[in-house]
Amino acid sequence: MSSRTTSINCPLAGFAIATAGWILCVTCMGLVEWRVWHMNSTSFWEPSPISVGMWKVCVYRHVSYFDRARLCYPYTYGDTFLPLNIHVGQHLLLAASILGLLGKVCIVFALRKLSIVILGRKVICNPFAVAGILNMAAGMCILITVIWNHKSVMNGEGISFPLSFHIPLKPDWQEIGNTMLVAYLAAFLMLLSVLFHLRFQCPMPNQVQPEASET
Repeated sequence: MSSRTTSINCPLAGFAIATAGWILCVTCMGLVEWRVWHMNSTSFWEPSPISVGMWKVCVYRHVSYFDRARLCYPYTYGDTFLPLNIHVGQHLLLAASILGLLGKVCIVFALRKLSIVILGRKVICNPFAVAGILNMAAGMCILITVIWNHKSVMNGEGISFPLSFHIPLKPDWQEIGNTMLVAYLAAFLMLLSVLFHLRFQCPMPNQVQPEASET
């Protein structure tokens, strides 16, 4: 009984880690602070930060000394002004959220079978292997998106937003936002969960051993 409980603990830990990574992935999709632009004060622009996200850009305006308003402009898939790293990142994050969800479904299915009865190696191991592959693909999608956007920040790349946005082509300087750190953590957790799924050793069906009779 103890060996069976130990064998279940490994995929349970992987499931918990993958769930945390998937939640962070979905969360960072809705956050806007992927890249933070900073402008020096000019006659046409006040020194307020600009948050550039995957699906919108937000401009912060000071309405008083203590308060500031946020004005956001959402993107659409047909926007041609967006750079390739954002266009591809949108699709990769959507793919990561779907792959992560499918991975969770596979783990739940496998855990349910494992908790009811110890089945053969083919029946039990396949869902865990599939979940590991799905989570690995999801983690790589997130990681590619984050590294690509991180590289854009390091290179100081700009975005030619429409004139109606009233946003300059390039900032005076920019930095990575908190959302990018969340995405890094999401990718790490998704990839970490793969280790728990792949190292899981499926228990073999119980076999009845004949008892030796005493003479």
